Amino acid sequence: MTRLTGSALRVTIFIGENDTWHRKPLYAEIVHRAHAAGLAGASVFRGIEGFGASSLIHTSRLLSMSEDLPVAVIVVDTEERVRAFLPQLDELVTEGLVILDDCEVIRYAGRGGAPAQERPETGDRAPGEGENWL
Repeated sequence: MTRLTGSALRVTIFIGENDTWHRKPLYAEIVHRAHAAGLAGASVFRGIEGFGASSLIHTSRLLSMSEDLPVAVIVVDTEERVRAFLPQLDELVTEGLVILDDCEVIRYAGRGGAPAQERPETGDRAPGEGENWL
């Protein structure tokens, strides 16, 4: 079980939904590389509207412009591990924005996070157990 608490570094990568790496979605390649690098976790969030360096507004509201919506990939781990991962992002992200933020993790536990004595007697999951937010 992975536990991460205290000071951490968050990297947020803003790219387009249609951005690719060797014919594969770029966001998927970033997540797979973060996993292979042993980082604590990564999540991809699809935006509903946004614009970047091109100044074109991409929105899910207009059918004709619903392609290439903004995507944010967020990774949180220790500063050392995130910084060690940055060269891979330099290779992958040719268009987009990469932001680093200091943050504090107050609770992060992998599956099976609650000790057995805290689980309900019904045998169901403890509140929050098995939920994957990042």
